Amino acid sequence: MSSISFLRKLMVAVAVAAVLTACSSSKKSGNFTTKGLRPPEGSCQVKPSRIGLAEKISNINEHNGCQVPNAWKVEQLGSVAFSQPAVMNCGMADPLHTWLEDVVQPTAQRSFGESIVSIDVAASYACRPRNNKSGAKMSEHGFGNAIDIAAFTLESGRKVTVEQGWWGSSDERRFLHTVHDRACGEFHTVLGPDSGRSHRDHLHLDLQNRENGSVYCR
Repeated sequence: MSSISFLRKLMVAVAVAAVLTACSSSKKSGNFTTKGLRPPEGSCQVKPSRIGLAEKISNINEHNGCQVPNAWKVEQLGSVAFSQPAVMNCGMADPLHTWLEDVVQPTAQRSFGESIVSIDVAASYACRPRNNKSGAKMSEHGFGNAIDIAAFTLESGRKVTVEQGWWGSSDERRFLHTVHDRACGEFHTVLGPDSGRSHRDHLHLDLQNRENGSVYCR
């Protein structure tokens, strides 16, 4: 084989390898689309550290659409502790705090005669498609613009889970349905077990930027 033929074959092999690498890379980050999605503003009116146990962390940008321009790690808001730190954009903290203090706590007192001391955080920031379905639009979790709550723990230690309580005892049903419905006043999207199997075990709350400013609660 001549040196020229060898070089030509080598160049072809390199080009093919580059194409395959590019396809592999695009497949890895292309299981969702960011077209038409608008990330939240980086600023917020209330710093999370003023209303809870929270610290500023480095801004997130995975260069595929997933980004948190003003990222915070939050471990507690008001009187409610989190089961695990939640990474969110700065703008999520204040409405979440308002909902916990002005809706969740009074509803817990009416339903159970005691307060909520903690919530089980099932998810916060995550770079993934909606409902983890390949090909779907990116989830608001990819902007740190959403939180999933799986359970509420009372002072007595009693835990009210979304999965069992949504259709459970009357006091748990009343509590969960009320806090779900009234979350629509603070958040742009509120999803619970009635919205489908993907949310059978948690409440999903987010601040999606919609063109018409509408909210979606199910």
